[in-house]
Amino acid sequence: MSLSTQIAPRRWPEPAAMLWLIKPITWFPPMWAYLCGVISSGVPLGGQWPMVLLGVLLAGPIVCGMSQAANDWCDRHVDAINEPDRPIPSGRIPGRWGLWIALAMSVLSLFVGWQLGPWGFGATILGVLAAWAYSVEPIRMKKSGWWGPGLCGLAYETLPWITGAAVLAAGAPSMNVLIIALLYGLGAHGIMTLNDFKALEGDAKMGVNSLPVILGPDRAALVACWGMAIPQIAVIALLFSWGKPLHAAAVTLLLIAQIAAMRVLLRDPKAKAPWYQGTGITLYVAGMMIAAFALRNMI
Repeated sequence: MSLSTQIAPRRWPEPAAMLWLIKPITWFPPMWAYLCGVISSGVPLGGQWPMVLLGVLLAGPIVCGMSQAANDWCDRHVDAINEPDRPIPSGRIPGRWGLWIALAMSVLSLFVGWQLGPWGFGATILGVLAAWAYSVEPIRMKKSGWWGPGLCGLAYETLPWITGAAVLAAGAPSMNVLIIALLYGLGAHGIMTLNDFKALEGDAKMGVNSLPVILGPDRAALVACWGMAIPQIAVIALLFSWGKPLHAAAVTLLLIAQIAAMRVLLRDPKAKAPWYQGTGITLYVAGMMIAAFALRNMI
């Protein structure tokens, strides 16, 4: 057997690499946000469970998984520098298979979204468009450290929250639901900024102007912390004004715990960003569900 035969590139993607491509670890935020929307709608679940489960499946494995595949395909040159062992640059997903998977999952997303009625389908169209706008040239909003994380935050938190509420209520959510969903989506800008720390070197080389690249790790981390804290302060103030002091107090305690974690983060942002993603962000999303229950009781 010749050497060229032994090292011939793969023709078919590895199943394990395909799973890695759609990154199950990233599915939680939109799935959780969709459930927050379901709870905040105030609609008794009863026989609605099939719609709830279908919506969670759509928000996480299908739409979010599709967005990860699209991002990895469009980021394959950056990943070759930052993480060459990832599925596409490593060759475990060869040729244009990454693109075909992302396109196929886009079609699947629209098909499943159609099953959730006009609100679910409309939200799915927005989610698919946002995923491609974030990653693909010439739009590639990922190149901006301001617009890219903002789009992700709205797509990962605000959009699925509103969708869950709208699908259950079969109509437009209340203004209170819209405001809280928007605030948590805006706060997720900081979460997405912290996620950019892991690609700092490759982004700098490939012209991706993330906040860690343009501001430096220290200032970017400070912006991320304020970006997460200010919307939560607004949520707390609104819950108090809406006669939900216990819910507001619970979110306040969670924010205080986040601030303590932020102080640790700011000592060494580049090293501590992964740690904060497993601690402070858990507290952040817990506050989301508390706010959702507060909204449910207002219906």
